[in-house]
Amino acid sequence: MPDIIKIPVKEMLDRFHTILMNHGFDEGKALLCAEIFTNNSLDGVYTHGVNRFPRFVSNVKSGHVKPREVPVLKNKFGGIEQWDGNLGPGPSNAFQATQSAMDLSSENGIGCIALSNTNHWMRGGSYGWQAAKKGFVFIGWTNTIGNMPAWGAIDKRLGNNPLVIAIPFQDEAIVLDMAMSQYSFGAMELAEMKNESFPVYGGYDVNGELTKDPSLILKSGRPLPIGFWKGAGLSLLLDMLATILSGGWSTNDISKQEVEYGLSQVFIAIDISRLGHYSTIPALMQQIIDDYLQSIPQTSDDNITYPGERVLQTRKHNLTNGIPVLKNIWETILQLG
Repeated sequence: MPDIIKIPVKEMLDRFHTILMNHGFDEGKALLCAEIFTNNSLDGVYTHGVNRFPRFVSNVKSGHVKPREVPVLKNKFGGIEQWDGNLGPGPSNAFQATQSAMDLSSENGIGCIALSNTNHWMRGGSYGWQAAKKGFVFIGWTNTIGNMPAWGAIDKRLGNNPLVIAIPFQDEAIVLDMAMSQYSFGAMELAEMKNESFPVYGGYDVNGELTKDPSLILKSGRPLPIGFWKGAGLSLLLDMLATILSGGWSTNDISKQEVEYGLSQVFIAIDISRLGHYSTIPALMQQIIDDYLQSIPQTSDDNITYPGERVLQTRKHNLTNGIPVLKNIWETILQLG
C-alpha cells in the first residue's frame, strides 16, 4: 500500500496559496485557486485537487497557464455571452464564468457563458456546487485534448469532455460530474499509483481486450466510453457545441498542441426562482430522492446514493480527520516553492 498522510485543510490551503503567490499570481486569484484545489481535495476529488496541483504549477512555469490573465467579453446577445479566457488559470476563469452565468440568469431567467481559449477547470463539479448552493440549476461542460477513441476505433479523436449538471437540494445540491470515459484519467492515474483495479471494465489493453487494470488502459490509450457508442456520440456533440458557442478550439485543434490548453467551455445557469411552481420544487425534489433511496440494493454491501451525496460524507470526514494525501505527492508539493 502507498504511504498516505493526513494534511489539515488550513495547512493545505496556506501551502497552495503561498506557492501560487510565488509563481506570479496576485493575492485574490492565488487565494481563489488555492481554495478550489483545497476544496476539491476536501471533497475527495484528489485527482483534480492535491494530486493535480504539481502539474498545474508546471503549466504555469511553461507559460501555458498565464496567472495574471482574466477572461474578457467578446460578444453578447440576449442571455448569451462569448468570452476569451486569454489562457488564464482554468479554475479562476471557470469560477468567474459561472458567476457571470448566474448574473445573466438573474436578468433573463437563463444565462449562458461560452468561454474560449481557457485552461483545464480541474473538477467541473466545483462550479455546479457554486451555482446550485446559490439556488441556480447549472449545466456545464468542457472539451479536452483527444484522449478517447471513437466507438469501434483505436486512435484517439475524441475528448473525454466532462459534463456537469447540478440542482439545488435542501441546503446543499445534487451534483452529477462525469467524464465521457468510464473512468477519468485522473482516476486511472490514482488507481495506478495505488496499484488498484477497477470494479468494472474501464478500457482496452494493447491487444484490444477489455480490462479493469488502469495501467493497461493508460498504456493502450483506449479508455471505454460510458454507454459504449452512446458516450462516444455524446462526447462528439459536447465538443461541437462548445466549439460553436464559444468560437474557440475543438478537440481536434487542441490535440495539435503538445500540451492541453486553449479549451472551450460552456456554463449555463437557470434561475428556477422565476418558475411559477417554484414554491413546490423542494417538496418535489424530496419526493423524488425519497423514492430513489428506497431502491433495493443488489447486495448487502451496496449503498444507494444520489450524485453528490458521498461528496458530503467525504467532506465531513476530511474536515475532522484531515485530507488523505499520498506522501510522495505532498513531498513534491513542498518542493514547489
